[in-house]
Amino acid sequence: MQAAADVPMQVRSESSLSERRISPAWTIAQFKQRLEPITGIPSSFQRLTVKSHSSQPDVPLEAANEEITQLSAFALQAYAEINVTDTRPAHLRNATDFSSQSALDQVEKYQMPAATYETLSNSVLAYKRANNLGRFDPTAPSAEAATKSHILREISERHIALGRRCRLLPPPDQQNAKTEDGMDRRGEVAYVGEIDELPGIGAWVGVRLDEPTGKNDGSAKGHQIFDCGGMKRGVFVRPERVEVGDFPVVEELGEDMEEI
Repeated sequence: MQAAADVPMQVRSESSLSERRISPAWTIAQFKQRLEPITGIPSSFQRLTVKSHSSQPDVPLEAANEEITQLSAFALQAYAEINVTDTRPAHLRNATDFSSQSALDQVEKYQMPAATYETLSNSVLAYKRANNLGRFDPTAPSAEAATKSHILREISERHIALGRRCRLLPPPDQQNAKTEDGMDRRGEVAYVGEIDELPGIGAWVGVRLDEPTGKNDGSAKGHQIFDCGGMKRGVFVRPERVEVGDFPVVEELGEDMEEI
């Protein structure tokens, strides 16, 4: 499987704003380490949120184990904005720590307001705007289109298709989780596509489980998407939760609370 392409995004903190290319292969911990010299906020005191579409709340960029959870788990949208919040108490944010950096680094520096920077004619931002680069490229996809494209690409890379045998993977922040009996929940792909009745952008994967341990009967808010024989054998998940392969039927499967 090819590595996912970098995603251009805006990184904003209280004192900085810049456009960066983000690799979905980075873990959250690695990403925070890269943000530290950009924002001046120690990685252990960063709270990250992704600014979503105006009709949806911001999405926390966090997980139970940030050392192993990759950014690909969050379906990053091209040219969306990542906000970096400093969680340190106000009286500690400007405290000098000579054991970790030089006194010169602690000298108060001028920070140009973002609104002023955007008016400059000789800045990198002005160059990108004049040459239709980055978010100024008129041919660049919208954030919504980029998200849909990312999900469809993952479906293709994972070889997810109707009728394929599969098993459900744990949520990204529970990669080491196991079901109570140690068994995988298995079934077959029964639906691939967008579902108006479910929240979020892009395609979902409907799985008909071998056992009635699902969250629904193949329907979403009263709309029947696929048939489960009237039993709770259906789940709708994003493609990163599905692994296709030669998975024979097992008798009993565990329970997962992360599907819709």
